[in-house]
Amino acid sequence: MGVDLAGGCRVSAMREGTPKVVGSLSIWNQVGKATGAQAISQRVLEFGVGLSPGLRNAESDEVLYVLEDLDDPSQPKRCTVFIDGRPHRVQAQTGIYLRPGQTLMVDNPGPDAVCFVSSQCPEGAADGIVPLSSIELVFTDPPAPERVPLVKLADQREMPTADRWYRVLVDHEIGSEQVTQFVGSIPPGRAPDHFHEYEEVLFILRGTGRMWTGDASTPIGPGACVYLPRGQVHCVENTGDGELRLLGVFYPAGSPAIRYET
Repeated sequence: MGVDLAGGCRVSAMREGTPKVVGSLSIWNQVGKATGAQAISQRVLEFGVGLSPGLRNAESDEVLYVLEDLDDPSQPKRCTVFIDGRPHRVQAQTGIYLRPGQTLMVDNPGPDAVCFVSSQCPEGAADGIVPLSSIELVFTDPPAPERVPLVKLADQREMPTADRWYRVLVDHEIGSEQVTQFVGSIPPGRAPDHFHEYEEVLFILRGTGRMWTGDASTPIGPGACVYLPRGQVHCVENTGDGELRLLGVFYPAGSPAIRYET
């Protein structure tokens, strides 16, 4: 069961609840208006072997992240994503930006499922499932666009902030004016309580810790989904010996380095 902390903060597991299943695609909705969010959403998308149905939203910026195997990060995860019918080969630890109205499909060669974490900003009105029969696929590589909607984590510059770092994946540089997606690393220990002037979702990629809002806290580990309302005082504590790594998405867009201590 999900845990509700102070101020509307919520922590849940990535496969909590009953998924919506369409063909090879399973969808877990973890954050959205139905759970108290104002505009941002967070979904876990699991693509089985083969070609998935399409996903499209008409009005929202959508950012996705291809997850590594959370139990064995060294295990390779690769697939092909089709954006408006054009193929892009991707691997784990890749951010993807979808403009409003674009359609995403995933061709997973297997043998295991591939998981993405998705956030729409603002949240779309529906899941936006598009049947395979209505999409024309192009099985040749497209000419290089001015701004490729894919960003590998390893290609991004590490930005230090005190004793931690972050790498921005999706922002205005590849066309997203509404939402920022980043990966951050937190060392062992607890940083000061702080808040942001944006609504945010987190997904824990590695490590163990606790999510704090005021005097309340709950354990977090790989696969934990976290919702933070705008202005909510909070802190992520790393209770392990190594790094705690997280995926963050916030709306409106901005810099992950900006925070306000209490």
